[in-house]
Amino acid sequence: MIETIQWTPDGVVMIDQTRLPREEKYVTCTSYQQVAEAIRSMVIRGAPAIGVAAAMGIALGMQQADSSNAFETICETLAATRPTAVNLFWAIDRMRRVYSEMRARPIQEIRARLIAEAQQIRLEDIAINECIGRNGADLIPDGKTVLTHCNAGALATAGYGTALGVIRAAVASGKRIDVFADETRPFLQGARLTIWELQHDRIPATLITDNMAGHFLHSGRIGCVIVGADRIAANGDVANKIGTYSVAVLAKENQVPFYVAAPVSTLDLKIACGDQIPIEQRAAAEVTHVQGVAVAPEGTAVANPAFDVTPHRYVTAIITERGVARPPYSESLPKLVQ
Repeated sequence: MIETIQWTPDGVVMIDQTRLPREEKYVTCTSYQQVAEAIRSMVIRGAPAIGVAAAMGIALGMQQADSSNAFETICETLAATRPTAVNLFWAIDRMRRVYSEMRARPIQEIRARLIAEAQQIRLEDIAINECIGRNGADLIPDGKTVLTHCNAGALATAGYGTALGVIRAAVASGKRIDVFADETRPFLQGARLTIWELQHDRIPATLITDNMAGHFLHSGRIGCVIVGADRIAANGDVANKIGTYSVAVLAKENQVPFYVAAPVSTLDLKIACGDQIPIEQRAAAEVTHVQGVAVAPEGTAVANPAFDVTPHRYVTAIITERGVARPPYSESLPKLVQ
């Protein structure tokens, strides 16, 4: 299994996803500020993975803090890293609850309890992803190609993956499938990460550019689309990596099922619809440069939203560890969190 992130005596160890696939390098964060920068710079990315990283960052920060008074500063620093993925805030809130229960205890007990909770969040995430895989495997058609966008695999989680977890479970059940991965501009998570993961597992995979998705969806070769999510509103609107909306529209036009795989912690039922989801805006250089090489004239104006919102009418089903939700999502999603 790919080890995305681990707690060690030396610090929080994570695979540097900015270096893949050229180099498989692990970095050790020895302070909560370094964990925050790793999230911000996408050394670690993917909604569940950054939730685990935030929990470990809090535990690491408190291990080094002189007193428990530093707790809220640590939480606020990590919460300010990336605004869209709700798992980040879910994990921070969970650590806050633990701290609230323990705050009257000696600092050494608080530290030990926070470390244990962060490690538990990691283990739970792996088990949740495996359950998502089992719940979604039956939806994957045998003998067809599956299209995915961005990376929702082991690298985006503590291990196994959400969308790729469903694909892994379908393959493990004996289904004969192959995967088309969109390159996912501008950060190339599909090209760099998804293909790397699928090759690692010896699952047949083909890389396509983002603007080829419509061609192949129209061809009849694609049996379904499956993606992850960074936040899901109460009505079933889904925030995911930029370009997901386009793929969903093309899938519906060509009568191809469009599935979203995500843990229940990605549901944000306090938000009525996708219009209320904050969309992260990232640096212009991610668009004007590819792996440090300029591909646009100097001074080019750039818009670089990291995510878009797919309206719920394009989503065939949402696969979670507690079951598969189908429209109307305003009724089916609340049942998953009861």
